Amino acid sequence: MASEIRVNTINNRSGFGTISITDTGAVFSGVTTSSGGFNGNLTGNVNAGVITATSSIVVGDSFINATSIGIGTTDTTGRNAGVGTAVGTLIYNSSTNKVEIYKSTRGWQAIDDVGDTLSGLTATGGIVSEYEDGGNTYKAHIFTSSGTFNVSSIGDYGATVDYLVVAGGGGGGRGNTANCYSGGGGGAGGFRTGTGLPISASPGVYSVTVGAGGAGAYAAASAGNKGAQSIFSSITSEGGGFGGPGFGNPADGGPGGSGGGAGTLNSSPYPPGSAGTGNTPPVSPPQGNDGGLAVPGAANGGGGGGGAGQTGSDGTSLTGGAGGNGTLSSITGISTTYAGGGGGAAGPGGGGAGGSGGGGTGGSPPVTPANGYDGTSGLGGGGGGGASDGSYAGSGGGGVVVVRYQTGSLTATAKATGGAISYYGGKTIHTFTNTGSFQATEPLTVEYLAIGGGGAGGMGAAGGGGGGGAGAFLNETGIPIDTSSFAVTVGGGGAAVYQPDNPTDFTKGNDTVVAFPSGTKTAAAGGGGASVWTSGGGPGGSGGGGGNASPGSPGGAASGDPYPGTPGTTPANGWGYIGGSSNGGGPQYHGGGGGGAGAQGEPGGGLGHGGAGVQVPSTFRDPSGNQFAPGPGGENFWVAGGGGAGAGYNGGPGTGPSGTGGNPGDSPSGTPYSGAGNGGRGNAAADAQVNTGSGGGGSNDRSISGTSASGSGGSGIVIIAYPTA
Repeated sequence: MASEIRVNTINNRSGFGTISITDTGAVFSGVTTSSGGFNGNLTGNVNAGVITATSSIVVGDSFINATSIGIGTTDTTGRNAGVGTAVGTLIYNSSTNKVEIYKSTRGWQAIDDVGDTLSGLTATGGIVSEYEDGGNTYKAHIFTSSGTFNVSSIGDYGATVDYLVVAGGGGGGRGNTANCYSGGGGGAGGFRTGTGLPISASPGVYSVTVGAGGAGAYAAASAGNKGAQSIFSSITSEGGGFGGPGFGNPADGGPGGSGGGAGTLNSSPYPPGSAGTGNTPPVSPPQGNDGGLAVPGAANGGGGGGGAGQTGSDGTSLTGGAGGNGTLSSITGISTTYAGGGGGAAGPGGGGAGGSGGGGTGGSPPVTPANGYDGTSGLGGGGGGGASDGSYAGSGGGGVVVVRYQTGSLTATAKATGGAISYYGGKTIHTFTNTGSFQATEPLTVEYLAIGGGGAGGMGAAGGGGGGGAGAFLNETGIPIDTSSFAVTVGGGGAAVYQPDNPTDFTKGNDTVVAFPSGTKTAAAGGGGASVWTSGGGPGGSGGGGGNASPGSPGGAASGDPYPGTPGTTPANGWGYIGGSSNGGGPQYHGGGGGGAGAQGEPGGGLGHGGAGVQVPSTFRDPSGNQFAPGPGGENFWVAGGGGAGAGYNGGPGTGPSGTGGNPGDSPSGTPYSGAGNGGRGNAAADAQVNTGSGGGGSNDRSISGTSASGSGGSGIVIIAYPTA
């Protein structure tokens, strides 16, 4: 017969806890306590102890034993109502049939969905580049024009991003025609980069401002213009300082992200002006360097503009100072040098070289006209200084903003290198916003899109200048690729025109060239819009608009073929239309609109609107609408529109297709925005947007003279795509 012992109370000795065992039917095997207590069927009045179980501990449907742990089961309602939110809490959710963990950055998350792969932010905006570096994978969002970075959720790597913010470069200064004194180079845009910038998904909308380059000087003995700021979140990079004038008073280079180079004072003994100071306003680490000095004497060299990585060089008695070199960054996945200073102009010995990172070379009188070269947009380079002989200085290049974060893994693996790489629609997309190279790791058949650089608008005076023509638009499929490397050249936009004193004073863009192994493809540059004294706009991929000469004359003819053609069988010269003619002196005195890839420019008898652009094929755009940059935020993906004409005495200016600058309300109904510039009326004409290949706006007699009176053309773009699988 079995016996039993019933114990109602065990009293502890001094220093030990009191344990009460109630008659609940629960069995605990081998349980001991040491200066501690246990709640449940074992109840006590001591705390913070240690419980040792030789078999298991069971609480409800949860248990701990030597070989496993059983977690409790609840549904979503019970989880939200009664389960604590301590980080690391585990449950089994019967509503979803998943094990869930509570995480500090994301709340409740199903472990089944995570596996061994972590994830980064979920975000959109700009041109996306996915790549691997040092065993980690990253996604970078590249903005070559202003837009929005949108964060919808925070990933496993925390709520921070890496950044690169480069401002617009400064414009070069111009020398004096009679005395040959040379202007200084423009300073590079401020260069700021770093890690760990806080970001939030509430609301998660971040405006991105990409600063434009400052206009180069046109008038004799005048300074250039400062570049514009680039801004992301709390980070602001200052525009590059302007280049100082040769034979100016004062002849100082301007302060900025990097300082502009100096010219020479116009008083005996012709001492040099002061170099522009970099890192102004100061930040740490510094965003740039000082410009260089000029030297006294005739035919002297202007100082080079400062770069992000180096001070601009001083000019000599014969040569211009070199622009300071920029700084290397691989934040986009492509090793690129940014923010080089512009070279100073020179006498007969040659202009100073632009600094690496997009700095423009300075002008030199053996070349007529001895113009300075523009800085490169997307790199923030300073413009080269202008010399004598009717020259003008180079404009600064636009800046760039890059936002990067770590991801768990690549979406896919690319079969080639070159450009920014992203994956959507079952395709791998290589996007080139600047010149580079492409190389496949295996033979491929690709589709491509290429747009030439847009032409600049023409300069107005008594009447309006013509709008710039768009670059040719090429799109073909079935292009064979082998494993050899080939060059991809992205054409720059035509430089703005400042005064109508030259009867051929229109500037076309630059050709975009893709040197495929099976045959080179060239997207012709857009023609420049005519000035008021020019009989017709320039020819190109799309023709420039006619200036308001008297009598009027048609805009230049396009070398391209009418859109839409047949996709996949694009004519060799691409799609493009002629520019519009001017109206010959009255009553509106308008120039003609620039031709677009989708329509002819409007004649000056109307308002001189630019011709319509075309829509980027669906292959090259993410259905979410945020991975293709041209157009503010990527709306509609329309590119290659003609620039609007400048106004004359009466009436409003023309616009680029559905543009928002100039006079509002003048755009043709139902024509999507394409990044083209609007014509001027009482204000400077608008530049075309970078990487759209659209034309710049024409100016008029009320435009701001001595600065960027006409609008510059937009640079082109190249996109190459192939199946990911």
